[in-house]
Amino acid sequence: MTSPNCATERSISQPPTDPATQGAATARLLPRIADVAAADWDALIPPGAHPFLTHRFLHALEASGCAAAETGWAPRHVWVEDENGVPLAAAPLYAKMHSQGEYVFDHGWADALERSGLPYYPKLQCSVPFTPATGPRLLSHSLDGRMAALATMVQAVDQLDCSSVHLTFLTEADRAACDDAGLLHRTDRQFHFVNRGYADFDAFLGSLASRKRKNIRKERARAQDGVTIRRLTGDDLEPHHWDAFYRCYLDTGSRKWGRPYLNREFFARLHETMADDVLLVMAFMDDQPVAAALNFIGSDALYGRYWGALVHKPFLHFELSYYQAIDAALERGLPRVEAGAQGKHKLARGYKPVATHSAHYIAHPGLHEAIGNYLERERAAVDWDVKALERHVPFRKGGHASRD
Repeated sequence: MTSPNCATERSISQPPTDPATQGAATARLLPRIADVAAADWDALIPPGAHPFLTHRFLHALEASGCAAAETGWAPRHVWVEDENGVPLAAAPLYAKMHSQGEYVFDHGWADALERSGLPYYPKLQCSVPFTPATGPRLLSHSLDGRMAALATMVQAVDQLDCSSVHLTFLTEADRAACDDAGLLHRTDRQFHFVNRGYADFDAFLGSLASRKRKNIRKERARAQDGVTIRRLTGDDLEPHHWDAFYRCYLDTGSRKWGRPYLNREFFARLHETMADDVLLVMAFMDDQPVAAALNFIGSDALYGRYWGALVHKPFLHFELSYYQAIDAALERGLPRVEAGAQGKHKLARGYKPVATHSAHYIAHPGLHEAIGNYLERERAAVDWDVKALERHVPFRKGGHASRD
């Protein structure tokens, strides 16, 4: 695969913000997350445990070769310092030669520009590779810092001869900064479980309509028949658990993507540096692992990421990926479960539709205008879809609990 431009660390020639408000700041693009200290990077992450933004998670992706120029994810992380070398802002940024592993689809945009005779790739992508989870992207404790990181990306589009920059799965604070900077706003939707103060899974079931409640109980009973389920984290995790999970992951990944995005070394690095941040749910039959679902633990959410099975058993996917995640989140007092992209089948299992947000800077004026017009209509359609789906949530009318 052709490597993107800017193969080494680059300084951005223009100041990232108005010097009157920011001072003599210096912005750089880093080809390795290891070029900055883990403590310095993590200190810029806004309050709240966001496992995917940590230095150790991003480093695991790079050191394992999963996020690299060879895979079309060449790191170009934004790093902004003041005149004394004190870190002000950062952002996970990648130069990309394709649109795979992003979960916000722009293939039509690429086709439109390339049919006009202009290249869409390389482009810049501000995101966590292969991870459709909302979280901070402009890492700073100030608005000035967020705007500095954003301005650095926009300037890099021209200086690195890219077509665009895309910031995906944005928090409200980052979305507001992108709106203020004039970037195009795009919405989509996912399905999240929201903890409305449930004491346990039975209390959650009591909030559902009778038919939905009985259906979930039947699904769980069929999934658990002849199966032992274990939830593993921290010191309970051992390399053989990861070996079994990876076999399951390969089975699903090869069917969904053709070539799985992540390799075994990546998960070995998770075991070494993030065992306390992960929750691995495993199913065993006759003491043999047959299925697994990997979750990441945040301060206000449990993030479901990867699932796979070596056997076909009805409803085992729902049990490991959705119901066990709800159970674990309630035990930990977490406000929600984010179960990844897509999947209207989650609606009947207590997950509600939630809008997600991204922002886009397109250098070509004509394409920028055309996409802006399209996104205005798309936002209206997504808003209608979310409201329509909300009318089909499985909860009891009036919210009175029942345990029948």
